Amino acid sequence: MRSRTALLTADELSRPYERTRPIEVVELELDDPGPGELLVRVDAAGLCHSDLSVVDGNRPRPLPMALGHEAAGTVVGRGSGVRDVEEGDRVVLVFVPRCGNCRMCASGRPALCEPAAVTNASGELLRGGRRWGEHEGRTVHHHLGVSAFSEHVVVDRGSVVVVPSELPPETAALFGCALLTGAGAVLETARVRPGESVAVFGLGGVGQCAVMGAALAGANPIVAVDPVPAKRELALELGATHALPPEGIAETLRETVPGGVEHAIEAVGSGAVLADAWAVTARGGSTVAVGLPHPTQRLEVPVVELVGQARRLLGSYVGDSVPDRDIPRYVELWRAGRLPLERLRSSQFELGGMNAALDALADGEALRQVLRPHGLDP
Repeated sequence: MRSRTALLTADELSRPYERTRPIEVVELELDDPGPGELLVRVDAAGLCHSDLSVVDGNRPRPLPMALGHEAAGTVVGRGSGVRDVEEGDRVVLVFVPRCGNCRMCASGRPALCEPAAVTNASGELLRGGRRWGEHEGRTVHHHLGVSAFSEHVVVDRGSVVVVPSELPPETAALFGCALLTGAGAVLETARVRPGESVAVFGLGGVGQCAVMGAALAGANPIVAVDPVPAKRELALELGATHALPPEGIAETLRETVPGGVEHAIEAVGSGAVLADAWAVTARGGSTVAVGLPHPTQRLEVPVVELVGQARRLLGSYVGDSVPDRDIPRYVELWRAGRLPLERLRSSQFELGGMNAALDALADGEALRQVLRPHGLDP
């Protein structure tokens, strides 16, 4: 079949992207799903800072690439060997497919699936190769096994989790990245306990989900840090007890929480912000890096603090989540009104609005803009 998709043809172009147009909407051939794969109609896809990081060159990927990694859709075709997913099922797409057999999957850490790390980096699907046809004689790569900014995609069975059909697709999309990553960093990586203090640096979609995760954990106080007043206000509505701008944060936060916080979550993707998060972490506490900075960025920490104060510096990828276990659990919490993910949606747009949406994200004002590749609801 043929599918329209948002194709990234060049990275590191200058802004505004609406003028330089790194994204082209093209129609490509899409192969049928192979063994262990699914054909999915994409119903909604969230625009995440990780997508912007590919566009601006901070996260180098092979090009051209059919972009997008956070989405929900409907299964419309199955390859051989897939027996536990039916056509018509609503699914959340997860950007690290699980092979189920490698050392990390076997130890309960599918976010670090070893074959997935290799194929995601090369722009292939988990079972090898690519399902997109060529564009102007060039091989088109998959983005993290998903390529969500498309009308239809072929994905590995390990890239999907079936969810209830009544879950709205524009909300369901956010379960696959923002929620798993942000809430997981608090609940799974840091393992925050009731009454412990948390600071979240960066209040985009992932950071706001970290705030919600801290509220679920019963943390207190919960300090939200971001330069945008509207994002700080939303964080207070989602469970933060304090909201502060980043200027002079080491001093102001320690005035708010004497001795520093027990858990500091960095959700920006900046070495400098991670240094701020380290600076406000208390003795015996944990500093969790969630954002993905440019590979050249470095962090320097005094080793004497790491050892003498028994502090922990932790990396968190996909929130150390187990999607098959955690997404159903989060769906029930959403049903109960304890995870109001719909509050994160800034706007909806169509495929032709990709470059303008990237500009809005880069400006720092948008939380989660949601692509509707088949057109906006009337």
